[in-house]
Amino acid sequence: MSPYEDAVVRELNLWRQKMMRKPSAVNRLSKNLQTRMNKIIPEKVHQAITATIKQMTRAVLFGAEFLTRQPVLEPLTLEEREERVRDRISFYKTAGAAEGGVTGAGGILLGLADFPLLLALKMKLLFEIAAIYGYPVNEYKERLYIMHIFQLAFSSQERRQFVYQQMINWQAKSQQLPADIDQFDWRTFQQEYRDYIDLVKMAQLVPGIGAAVGLVANYRLMDALGKTAMNAYRMRWAEARELEIS
Repeated sequence: MSPYEDAVVRELNLWRQKMMRKPSAVNRLSKNLQTRMNKIIPEKVHQAITATIKQMTRAVLFGAEFLTRQPVLEPLTLEEREERVRDRISFYKTAGAAEGGVTGAGGILLGLADFPLLLALKMKLLFEIAAIYGYPVNEYKERLYIMHIFQLAFSSQERRQFVYQQMINWQAKSQQLPADIDQFDWRTFQQEYRDYIDLVKMAQLVPGIGAAVGLVANYRLMDALGKTAMNAYRMRWAEARELEIS
């Protein structure tokens, strides 16, 4: 392997340990508080939120502008591909920060508009990263992998462990996945995502600080998503090379 690939394997090992570590006391406390809050919310509200996020996400996953992205099939090295990936992450971090700043400065109505706008930016970033690594995003199983990456980035530590296990040896496991995306666990998906970003995004609605909060929060959320995606595709690269990840 090249020196760059050696470094990637070391980073991948550290990332795996992070994904598999047990939830901390703070993680457990935060998750328990969110669980209690979710129990207070009426079931009809949960159903409405789940349906909304499901339809929004489906619209993005099956949108023509996303599915027309072609995989980069040039004989590039991993380092060359990841140079392109980092460039796109940098672009979307800036775009996300700008969008968060504008909607955060606009009060509650524009603040609420931030949710679908930011979701679309996140999905665009994931589709571009997948294509740069050479994966055909028009294939259903590749879009499901993108959904797993999304969950990995924006879930509690307990849920993150479960999702990570589902992504190991993806080539084989993907053959056992449901053929219909309606069978995807949308309820858990929306609750984990909402719980993960609730406190930060609620602060974005506060007059006077909304713009600053939105700018910083969106920048960090896009950065976290980009790093998670890179390691998720590095994991598949390592599996294809039959490299041991401890």
